[in-house]
Amino acid sequence: MDVTPKRYADTVVLATAGRIDHSTSEGFKTALAPHLARCTAGQDRILIDLAGVEYISSVGLRVLMLASKQAKAQGGTIGVAALQPNVKEIFDITRFTMVLNVFPSVREGLAQISPPALAAFDAT
Repeated sequence: MDVTPKRYADTVVLATAGRIDHSTSEGFKTALAPHLARCTAGQDRILIDLAGVEYISSVGLRVLMLASKQAKAQGGTIGVAALQPNVKEIFDITRFTMVLNVFPSVREGLAQISPPALAAFDAT
C-alpha cells in the first residue's frame, strides 16, 4: 500500500494504491497522520484519491472514519474520490457515503472542496 501526496493550492491529494486491510491499515494511518495534523480550519484540506485501491476492509474503513472525525473536530475538510467499483460497493453497503464526502473523481472533489485547488489541478 502506497500513499503519494500532491499539493494543489490549499489541498493535499493523497493518491493511495494497493489494498487497505489488516496488514496495511496501520501504515495507512501513519501516512495520513502528518496531513491530518494540518487539516484544520484555514489550513490544508485533504482529498484521498482511492483510484488505485482495489480493496478496503473494515479496518481500513475505521482508519478513514477516525480521520474524518479528527478533521471535523479540527474544523478541517476531508473527502475521498475515484472509488473503484469494488470499493464503492463496500462504501455503499456500509453506508460510508454518509460518513465521508465521496466524489466520483479527483477533479470533482477539488471543485467541491477548494476552487483554488481545482484551478491549480487544471493548470498542471
